[in-house]
Amino acid sequence: MPQPERLPGAPEFRIRLPRDGGEARGCLLTEFGGNGTNKFLLLKGSAVAAEASPGLGDHARRLRAELRAGGGLVDAPADPGRPQGPPRWVVTGDIECNSSSAAAALVYGYDASGPESWRTDEGHPLADYLSTAWRAPRKAWLVRGSNVSGHNLVRRLWLAEGIVSLAGSHLPPLEESDPTKSALRRFVEEGYEGAASYHQKQGLVDELHAFLTQMRVGDTVATFDDDRLHTGRITGEAVQTASPGGLSNLRRAVAWRPGGHPYEELPGEVQQKLSVQHDVVDLTGVLEALDRLDAPDGPAGQAEGAEPSAAGGTGERPAQRELTLPRITGELAVQLLVHDRAWLEEVRELLLDEKQLVFYGPPGTGKTYLAMRLAEHFGGGPEQVKIVQFHPSYAYEDFFEGFRPAADPETREVAFRLTAGPLRELADLASREGNRHVPHFLIIDEINRANLAKVFGELYFLLEYRDRSVRLTYSGDDFALPPNLFVIGTMNTADRSIALVDAAMRRRFAFVELSPRTEPTAGLLARWLEREGRDAEPARLLDALNSLIDDPDFAIGPSYLMKPGVYRDGGLERTWRTKILPLLEEHHYGEGLDVAARYGLGALRGQHP
Repeated sequence: MPQPERLPGAPEFRIRLPRDGGEARGCLLTEFGGNGTNKFLLLKGSAVAAEASPGLGDHARRLRAELRAGGGLVDAPADPGRPQGPPRWVVTGDIECNSSSAAAALVYGYDASGPESWRTDEGHPLADYLSTAWRAPRKAWLVRGSNVSGHNLVRRLWLAEGIVSLAGSHLPPLEESDPTKSALRRFVEEGYEGAASYHQKQGLVDELHAFLTQMRVGDTVATFDDDRLHTGRITGEAVQTASPGGLSNLRRAVAWRPGGHPYEELPGEVQQKLSVQHDVVDLTGVLEALDRLDAPDGPAGQAEGAEPSAAGGTGERPAQRELTLPRITGELAVQLLVHDRAWLEEVRELLLDEKQLVFYGPPGTGKTYLAMRLAEHFGGGPEQVKIVQFHPSYAYEDFFEGFRPAADPETREVAFRLTAGPLRELADLASREGNRHVPHFLIIDEINRANLAKVFGELYFLLEYRDRSVRLTYSGDDFALPPNLFVIGTMNTADRSIALVDAAMRRRFAFVELSPRTEPTAGLLARWLEREGRDAEPARLLDALNSLIDDPDFAIGPSYLMKPGVYRDGGLERTWRTKILPLLEEHHYGEGLDVAARYGLGALRGQHP
């Protein structure tokens, strides 16, 4: 049987399974599979996850079962060094897969993108070595030209001659019409040696690949000049030519629309994308907004490229779903024992206006519980809610992204890999196509226990300016917080006064107090006891206790007395002695006060029989 032919110039790729589950290796083949991309050869000895996700596609599930039954996948030998490791199989012979994604699904046990999952030893994705890949039927691009080596090409060249261009002065003659990113990387490394830094060369490769390979005739193109956004349609393939000063060696023909759009009239989502500081930026995420700008009759008019309807007219795009938060229902107010729905409505309005708020108050006032319940109500369920807890050693690398050590399963050598934190993961989920109208919530418990300037870093800016992006510290990506990502923090005032929170934090968050002395927390225990059919004495005792505490930050919240154990035999006395009095001992530390005599159950019952 003839051996499959490997794609010339392409290296081997690998996938490392999580939890030290081993490694799979493979290579691209010259033959194309049924989906129009190169086939992929999964190599003998590769590790495969034995567990499959319930959402794994039928084809991949059948292939795994057939290989398992036929001996193509066998149990991996036991490793004494990792007795608790995940179950895995080993490939007994090379396996030809229809695509790199099919091979990734076989290895992972769940559907995954092969072009992004398979990586070289240097960390470059397999996508860099593909000459063809799926892309949206029509995309949109921003190309900057108002300051190319000090020259304004937009005014001087692009609009006048109907083109868009990149410099590319150090590139050799390009023989391929759609060069792969790996080929462009080689050209840039050779042509720009000594003329650009490593980071500049990385950015240049991405921009050249977008301009030469990803752009297509019919795509929308935009550029910005003199506070106006100019838009047009790409009408020609990329050509390489000589130009004065090497300022516009790579060109595409463009049919520019007359006029332009003032910056202040652009939608916020478009303004956000314009703040990304690259020469070529993918604007496909705001393509519909650009189409609405250029429609002859405004947002309701026909966008270019709209399909004719069956009646011979033009089919309208589906209405853009707006981001909103569900209204407060009477049922929710009853569940939360908040008798004033206006208070909950105010919280909803604050979230819509500010995007982030903090519940602050003494311990036991239900801050975290309320944050979770409201987030699940507004987000539509727990899937859109992520919770983290800050502590003194929590850092930006834990919260957003940073390099973390990971052991090589074969050599046991430790290397540092860029890893996303909870905020980056949730932001990426919220910004996916189809998710942008769905509210997503990050709950930060005990937000005041960390060094906030250290944890948030440049993200402080994004909390206030959701329509802007910043360059990230580690990955170098241009990142913006999506408008459908909301942040709710909780702050225990007995742990640290709100006055000690820096001004930058206070300016970016709305602060909502939960205090036993004010509604909705005041009277909460009495309402809960009534609903549960219990005696009201614990509520009277808690009110009496808080009336004796001089510092409102150390008042005692009702949640201490809203647990089943409190109402077993001796439970109230036990909770009072082991939970409540120790808090007050700490509050009066060094004062010589007999805390039990002042705040004990016996003393309170004597004062309020």
